[in-house]
Amino acid sequence: MKRVFIGGIVVFTGIITSLSMIIAAAIYAPHITAWSGSKLWFAIFGARQYGNEVVQSLFLGTPFVIGLVLAAIGLIILAKEYYTKQ
Repeated sequence: MKRVFIGGIVVFTGIITSLSMIIAAAIYAPHITAWSGSKLWFAIFGARQYGNEVVQSLFLGTPFVIGLVLAAIGLIILAKEYYTKQ
């Protein structure tokens, strides 16, 4: 039962982290004037800077991916506890 709580907390933490990055990028996206690809994903991950141009991105790719990894690990913990028989 303890592992179920741990898995639930890890999933919740990962989802909250990832969703907060998406919400921050959605709020910031209308202020971007130049981007490549999707405006939302450009706000999160950004792109390389060429010369002296200003890159208008939040560069939140690393915390976003960490949140996704945490959510996946938590789901694995929960699935393992669901399918193991005692």
